[in-house]
Formats: sequence, structure tokens, C-alpha cells
Amino acid sequence: MLRSTLCLLVLLGASGTVLAQQSDDEGALRLADVAPDTKAVPSDWRAFAEFGLTDATQRGGATQFGQRLSLDGHEDSQLAPGLRLIVADRLDLEHLDHPDSNNNFNTLKEAYLSWQAAPNFIVDAGRVNNRFGVATGYNPTDFFRSFAIRSVVSLDPSSLRENRQGSVILEGQWLTEDGSVTALVSPKLAEQSNDATWSPDFGATNDSDRWLLAASHKFSDGVAPQMLLYGGEHQPTQVGFNLSMLANQATTAYIEWSAGREASLLDQALGDETNTAFQRRFATGATYTTDFNMSVTLEYEANSTGLNLSGVESLGHAPPYVLLRYLQSVEELQELPTRHGWFAIASWTDAGLQHLDLTSFVRYEPITHSRLEWGEARYHFDRADVALQLQFYSGSPRSIYGAVPTARMVELLIRYFL
Repeated sequence: MLRSTLCLLVLLGASGTVLAQQSDDEGALRLADVAPDTKAVPSDWRAFAEFGLTDATQRGGATQFGQRLSLDGHEDSQLAPGLRLIVADRLDLEHLDHPDSNNNFNTLKEAYLSWQAAPNFIVDAGRVNNRFGVATGYNPTDFFRSFAIRSVVSLDPSSLRENRQGSVILEGQWLTEDGSVTALVSPKLAEQSNDATWSPDFGATNDSDRWLLAASHKFSDGVAPQMLLYGGEHQPTQVGFNLSMLANQATTAYIEWSAGREASLLDQALGDETNTAFQRRFATGATYTTDFNMSVTLEYEANSTGLNLSGVESLGHAPPYVLLRYLQSVEELQELPTRHGWFAIASWTDAGLQHLDLTSFVRYEPITHSRLEWGEARYHFDRADVALQLQFYSGSPRSIYGAVPTARMVELLIRYFL
């Protein structure tokens, strides 16, 4: 009851704890914006070190303590007129006390050259973190998200999209007065994923040949739909659509959709992708922003590859490890576990106190009536952030979120901008 009341108050702002949705790097970006440019050659370099202490409570009541040190850097340098080098990397060093173990992963997020060959034509070559989609909690057209996350440092959707590996691609983008056309190819570079600490892990992001086409056109102010085609080796062609628009001065509405032949998530988790069917993914929602820096988003999500009620019930009669393997596969694919879901996020910048930002979201899974609740309070100093994060999984033992071994987690974070 205390957990649900806390998250409800956070979402509604009733007690001043409605939280602000911030990406993990916004503090660094803010510093970069205000810092004077003293270099003769244009350059955008930013980095931070982050230390975290974690206290997790398992379903049986046991506790697990952990420590994490992360180093994150981003460089955007102009090598010559029209030629830029972009490199982004993150190193996560994590130690868990019970059991005594280390989880160390270096994530090469991006490393590519960007060449403006003409005023309206740009070519990118290298590892690029392409993030397609307009929805907030679930992105059906974010086709390059699968297996891209090496280390989960936060369940905030913006963090999951930021702190992941890009795919090695060759991409061209043509810009017009009213839109753009993008074409890219992503070659096969390795057969299998490699979880060694310093591995670039090309087997996770480039294990098959893939391609993507995207085109957008601006019909009016605030209305520029995007169409996408995606396919490749062992990947039937998928079609995607993105649209966002201003409903009024305070409300933005959006729709994101994709469809194509594919195996169900359960078959993929069990390693059998031979039985395919026409599948659809969908996300739609709206964001309302107040005049006192608070925004609230409500989103409906659907995924026909996920489990329906009978599928959940069949897993409920299987050994527990089968459901856990399914949930692990869903996490790796960054997919919606069941056919339907709801996502709500509330944010508040300068939440009653300057430099204090609050963020909270709830994922509700209606088939088994389970929930994931997450919240963060973050205070910004001149060169550091201090944050407190809370995370809860609730539901029956055989529900989607109730089956997660961790029941709740508290994490204290200190980030210092270098």
C-alpha cells in the first residue's frame, strides 16, 4: 500500500513529488551549453564519472548490496570542413556482494564519421546509435534496439535508448525543404554476441545483413509523418509509421506503428523462429505540459508477438525458469512482454526548488495485473548531480512483473561532470 501510494502521489504531484523525465546526460548537456567555447576548432567534449550504491530486496526477503562505478564520455570533433568524428563510450564496473560477483561491461555506443558531402546530403559511416520512433515508453519502429544493451544502469526509457550500442552502418540522408529521405545498410560482422568486458560485441548488433529506408514530409507546422521500411537477412520486411502533432499549445499527441511477418516472442525466446505470422506493434499517447515545468504522458501500447492470457497461463504451469528465460529474452529485445500495456510518466523540472528534478513512471501489464514502478529525485549542483532512485515490481508470483526475482530496489547516485 505504501509503495502504490508513493507512486500515485508522484504521478499526480499531490505531495510535490511528481518527477521530471530527464535523460541521464541532460546535466552534462546543460553544462556544455553554458560553457564558453575557447577552442579554435569546434569541438563538443563531455564526460562524467558516476558512483552508485544499490540495495535490492529479493522475493524471499534476502537483500543484495551492490556498488557501481561508471565512466561516460562523448566527443564530437570537426576534423575538416564538413567532416566530423563522433565517439561515445561508457564503462560500467559493478560489484554485487551477495553473491560475490563482478559485472563489468564497456559499451561503445557510437564511433563514426559524418561527412556533409553537400548542403543537403550527409553520409555517416561507423557505429551509429539510430533511435527511430516518437513514442515515450515503447517504440515499435526502433528497429535497431534488439540486443543493443550491454549493461542496464536505469529502467528509464530515455536511459535505455541512450546507453546502448549502436550498429555499424553506412547511411545517407537527403534533406529537402519539407522533409528528408534516409537510406542505410548494416552489414554482418560476427556470428555471436561476446560478453567480454572490452568486446565491441559486433555479434549483438551486426549478426546479419540489414537495411532501412525512411522518408518524412512536413505537411504543416508540427505535422511531419515518417514512413519506414526495414528488412534484411532472416528478417522479413517490416513497415513502420511515426506521427506526432500539437493538439493544442500544451498537448502533444503521437502515434507509432509497425507491422510485418515475425515469430512470436515466446518462440524467439525458445530459439524457434520458423513459425512466422503477420504481427503488429503499436503505441499511442499524449503529453500535457503545464506552465510550471511539469509534464505528464499517458501511453497505450500493443504488441501482437507478446503473450496473451492463454500464453501466460501456460507459462504459469511450466517450470519457473521458463518464464524467467522469456522475461530475459524480452529485456534483450526491448519488447513488450504481453499483447497490451499501459505506460504513464510524470515529470517536474525545478520541482518547488530550483535545481531539483523529479521523475516517475509506472508500467501496468493488464493481462496479469502486474506493475513496474520507478521514481527518481535528482538535485543538480554546478558540477555534480545527486540522485535517489526507487524501483518496485509487484504482482502474483506467476505474473509478468511479479515473477522478477527482485521485489524492490533503492539506489543512491553521485555523478561528477569532468
